Amino acid sequence: MKISNNKIASLGYTLKNDDGQVLDKADKEHPFLYMHGTGGIIKGLEKALEDKSTNDSFNLIVAPEDAYGERDVNLTEAVPRTMFEGIDDKELVAGAQFHAQTAQGAQIISIASVEGDTINIDANHPLAGETLHFEVEVLDVRDATEDEIAHGHPHMEGGCGHDHS
Repeated sequence: MKISNNKIASLGYTLKNDDGQVLDKADKEHPFLYMHGTGGIIKGLEKALEDKSTNDSFNLIVAPEDAYGERDVNLTEAVPRTMFEGIDDKELVAGAQFHAQTAQGAQIISIASVEGDTINIDANHPLAGETLHFEVEVLDVRDATEDEIAHGHPHMEGGCGHDHS
């Protein structure tokens, strides 16, 4: 069976940056599952997976524009420490992430740096601007169930683990 719209693919992969640092990994014991055609993964990887079958393996380099986009300086801001009232100073460190309500809805915001009473925040995806290097193995391909198609994502045994009401 080939990967196409409304197929569930199970993948093993290693993701590295330009420096060869491993950023993420999935394997046979802990595979990554996704439904093809729903936009649930970066477009460069989804396009490369089209028409692949079980046991296919390939290497892929994905440019930022086909991954998480280029970094946008407009998504960075210096804010006063008072915006983090009630949060322990030990948690206000570079790399810490938190959920914030923005004009675009809920987003994950990262602390880029802390300079005294100023916290520099960044709403870019952590991999924005990065060229991504994938080693991919297609472990399995199957048809999506009606529930998976209705929900737009794969389900594990016993359902998807959250409420769609």
